[in-house]
Amino acid sequence: MSDTITYAVPGIHCEHCATSIREEVTGVPGVEGVAVDLGAKTVKVSGEGVPDELVRAAIREAGYEVA
Repeated sequence: MSDTITYAVPGIHCEHCATSIREEVTGVPGVEGVAVDLGAKTVKVSGEGVPDELVRAAIREAGYEVA
């Protein structure tokens, strides 16, 4: 069964932001899907046993802070 974790990322505001985050987070082991909601400023990550700290690090690597 796949888990879904939602992260608040207040700095995202455009498709370029979303693409950068998707590219970084997709590389995290166990990640099966990444959905960025620009309106809600959230990133939903799905997968099995996805390490929270690695997802947060990937979002930071893309240039954004997790609230």
